[in-house]
Amino acid sequence: QEELVESGGGLVQPGGSLRLSCAGSGDFFAYSIMAWYRQAPGKQRELVARVDVDEATFYADSAKGLFTISRRNGQKTVDLLMTFLEVEDTAVYYCRAEGTRRYRGRAYWGQGTQVTVSS
Repeated sequence: QEELVESGGGLVQPGGSLRLSCAGSGDFFAYSIMAWYRQAPGKQRELVARVDVDEATFYADSAKGLFTISRRNGQKTVDLLMTFLEVEDTAVYYCRAEGTRRYRGRAYWGQGTQVTVSS
């Protein structure tokens, strides 16, 4: 069982920045596609950004040019730097790990961290 622990959420004013971090454990992390999702009240969970094992990245249109995802396999962490935040970015943000290679078929979610953008 892989445990993912998110941190860094909180309250920020519009236009501000926030860095989320997700910590994994074990060998699973290095073989995982890591992603950040978010779920706003009354809405479906949606993909925000993803970083593959080879560090290729993908961003949702809403995150392009504003958010940056990065991974550090040695420390088993994946960060999401969010800039120029808007009220519409308010949501619970979840970290997800999807296994590849010998870990294919396994996927885990973190417990989520609340991000609130408000003046």
